[in-house]
Amino acid sequence: MEARLNPFDIEFVPRFAKHLIAAATATAAAGVPPATLELVRIRASQINGCSGCLDMHTKEALAAGETPLRLSLVAAWRDATVFTESERAALELAELGTRLADGGGVGDEAWASAAKQFDEPQLLAIVCQVALINAFNRMNVMTRQPGGDYQPGHLPI
Repeated sequence: MEARLNPFDIEFVPRFAKHLIAAATATAAAGVPPATLELVRIRASQINGCSGCLDMHTKEALAAGETPLRLSLVAAWRDATVFTESERAALELAELGTRLADGGGVGDEAWASAAKQFDEPQLLAIVCQVALINAFNRMNVMTRQPGGDYQPGHLPI
């Protein structure tokens, strides 16, 4: 796949990206485990077919100590035994929040499940991370940004 353009060649994009990255950094302070936030980013990126974000976030997760087994099972998290109840709740929010256009939304049962695992600041941090990764996914998919060349440690969050 060849990119349609290089977003960072466009004058305003680095400033725009800086603000999105700052927002992601701010939500990290809410106390959600970093591994859980990576799982959320990975699941949304799988749903959206964003190879650039999948490349980045799986490599960052591996570099942070995540196991290949768990990463290979993110897409089938409902049937896997390797995720905690809090991770499952976050993954469900990521899925439902990413699939809003499918008409289901985030139901009360899913929200209540997540609320048992996370306090309100943490819940909102997960919601914000879902919104942010969806924004990055959409930009990358629309401009056909390929995955495969990301080097761990270049992620600013």
